[in-house]
Amino acid sequence: MRLDVASQPLPLPRYGESSLSDLMPSVLAALGLPGEVDTIGLPAAPRYCVLLVDGLGWELLGAHPVEAPFLSSLAARGRALTAGAPTTTATSLTSLGTGLPPGRHGVVGYTSRLPGTSTLLNALSWDQPIDPFSYQPYPTVFERADAAGISVAVVAKRRFRGSGLTNAGLRGPGFRGADSIGERVAGAADAIGAGERSLVYVYDGDLDFTGHAQGCRSMAWRYQLAHVDRFAEQMYDELPPDAVLVVTADHGMVDVAPERRVDVDTVPALREGVELIGGEARFRHVYTRAGADEDVASAWRSVLGDRATVALREEAVVAGWFGAVESRVRERIGDVVVNVTGDCAVEVTSVFPVEAKLVGLHGALTDAELLIPLLLAHG
Repeated sequence: MRLDVASQPLPLPRYGESSLSDLMPSVLAALGLPGEVDTIGLPAAPRYCVLLVDGLGWELLGAHPVEAPFLSSLAARGRALTAGAPTTTATSLTSLGTGLPPGRHGVVGYTSRLPGTSTLLNALSWDQPIDPFSYQPYPTVFERADAAGISVAVVAKRRFRGSGLTNAGLRGPGFRGADSIGERVAGAADAIGAGERSLVYVYDGDLDFTGHAQGCRSMAWRYQLAHVDRFAEQMYDELPPDAVLVVTADHGMVDVAPERRVDVDTVPALREGVELIGGEARFRHVYTRAGADEDVASAWRSVLGDRATVALREEAVVAGWFGAVESRVRERIGDVVVNVTGDCAVEVTSVFPVEAKLVGLHGALTDAELLIPLLLAHG
């Protein structure tokens, strides 16, 4: 029996209105680029610095005002955006960098199948010999800004320079390697003053790393949030008075205890008719044998029950999970898509052994994972 996914009470990405993919086109419009549309409502300014804090969900920030006084003061007059589907770094960074939803840019998860093969692409490590420029062919917002005469800089860890994901979703001039918070503040402060108009993007992944390792309810996570808060405040203090600082994130996070997890390797019903499993523990792309998609979906619904929304690919596409989906992208999406909404995770330890070691997880369409902050600081 087919599931009417559109009728399920899921929070969905607000593509074209207030999603992460709308942020940078709105920034370009605020910088005065013709043809760009500001759907978010940003103030006009000659300089923008966009700080993305990996893993800083809107709900997590709201729950920790003591640890993050500066960011919380901005949140009092800020609001939430949505990430896209799935709520994971590779997808979100490409949405940010291209201004497109996942169904158009094509990075549809942490891991996804290369169409016509039985091979998964890990989009973070870019572990397959696939040209990122053809895999994601659209110009990035940084390329568009540079072509319009705006000074552009991307400030991130040195190891990200020229990586597959950077080339796919964040390519452009002015990459500045910065492995520490101090280097990121200094790099952004130096870059923001270049030219009459400037756009600086800064990425910080330490909070997400801490959440995965220790959990987003841990003391370690709260201490790291305090460092992030001071980092953001220092960055704002170093910006010129005509600059706007935007603080956002790529997803939130939830902690899932080991006893609440399901391992596909130990449940025969979840393997029947399945050729390949991608995605991650909170959002699975399940690639099936020919004609087995409905039977696979039924089996996964039976096992997971109300802990997940299990959709056929076409159901998820029609429901708008990925935004408009181009034909070249469609088969990258699972024949069956499993959105884990309950206190649960779906592991495949034989393929993804690291997942069992992670405390904090993300990927699903839940408020805790989907809602991200839009915080503005300016003179």
